[in-house]
Amino acid sequence: MALIRNNALRPRILIVGGGYLGFVTAQNLLKDLGRGEATVTVVDPNPYLTYAPFLPEVAGGSIEPRHAIVPLRRHLKGAEVITGSVASIDHGKKFVVIEQEGYEPFELDYDQIVLASGAVPRALPIPGLAEEGIGLKRIEEAIALRDHVLNRLAEASLMEDDAERRKALTYVFVGGGFAGIEALGELEDMARAAVAQYDTLTEADIRFVLVEALGRVMPEVGEAQARWVVDHLRERGIDVYLDTFLKDCTDKHIVLSNGEEFDADLVVWNAGVKANPILIDSDLPIDERGRVTVRADLRVENEEGVVEGAWAAGDNAAVPDLSGEGPGGFCVPNAQHAMRQAPVLAKNLLASMRGETVFTQYFHKSLGAVAGMGLFKGVAQMGSTELRGPIAWALHRLYHGYAIPTTERSVRVFGNWVLNTVLGRDLTALKDIDVPRRAFVEAANSKPAPQKEKANA
Repeated sequence: MALIRNNALRPRILIVGGGYLGFVTAQNLLKDLGRGEATVTVVDPNPYLTYAPFLPEVAGGSIEPRHAIVPLRRHLKGAEVITGSVASIDHGKKFVVIEQEGYEPFELDYDQIVLASGAVPRALPIPGLAEEGIGLKRIEEAIALRDHVLNRLAEASLMEDDAERRKALTYVFVGGGFAGIEALGELEDMARAAVAQYDTLTEADIRFVLVEALGRVMPEVGEAQARWVVDHLRERGIDVYLDTFLKDCTDKHIVLSNGEEFDADLVVWNAGVKANPILIDSDLPIDERGRVTVRADLRVENEEGVVEGAWAAGDNAAVPDLSGEGPGGFCVPNAQHAMRQAPVLAKNLLASMRGETVFTQYFHKSLGAVAGMGLFKGVAQMGSTELRGPIAWALHRLYHGYAIPTTERSVRVFGNWVLNTVLGRDLTALKDIDVPRRAFVEAANSKPAPQKEKANA
């Protein structure tokens, strides 16, 4: 296995993860580093940042997929960007093993490491879930969900078998947190709009189901807001099951803990996340939930004190919440914290490299929470202020439209919204995205046309 070493005169700052935290940290480092002071290397399986809060709107067709991502190489000029996965971390010897599809793994050394690998879906060992379920953590999943629902509507409009049609138009969403509610709301809103295109379908033919194991939804908002969200969803015809969990979905046959059974075409899993599992096999300290343990200044620490040269924040770190509001005393894993932790981390890392001993403590009092649930439908809570409906929806769009990194992406997103307002939502589905060669293969394997015999001269 080859070891790629950095120029000894230029320390390498290795950022593991090109998501929101990794991207903004790299931006701040590149801005404040002196010429030749250090090399910034970003490693991520994707060559782009995915702005997760926009995934539900991508699935609902309100934002073009490429506008919800930020290309790393275009916006991190001066950084070394490696498209690959960090398979293991040896901080004692200060190197990582990187895997790239189609190539041999290689080792990469570093001087400072920033752990920004984010979170992955927390799937449970439910029969059939691994085979039938889909999450909403990646842009590819959002595209697939949109096209799948729209294509199934088209197919169901021609079905004569009632049971087959009912299954094709039944969609189950597991998890009533912000991500689950937004995904459900956006896709349901899109599907209801699409039904108007078919003479053989009505809104009553479509069934959306929400399954939540707790007795309430959206723990980020107050009880009154959570009850309103449930009432709002039920008014839209969505079946909401609280204190209920998914027991089985083998072959898309849904079995719920309340005894109900039915067939469904889609199972969307949004029941929580966990820290990236690459941390488990590293020699860095982690807590019982697999998160790197850090101080409020975002330096990694173990039982003996600070782990020199290691930094972490975001979803894969147990960052102390000095405001006292976070559950268990830690910051919740959301973009609001990540966008503010990144500049603090970059500032403290540079201070450490330059021999300084005073570091900034991360402190942020939550501004609240906003969620969109389809066009002109939303919920927001800022302290004791509760907003619902179009005002909350507009606030959600304004906040995230400006929060997505880079002005260029903000302009594209706002442009999407303006065009959709004027021209209406595009409800066209793309087919065979997962098998783009199908038409060519069928044509190549088709029988040649019979040759006609030439007439006698």
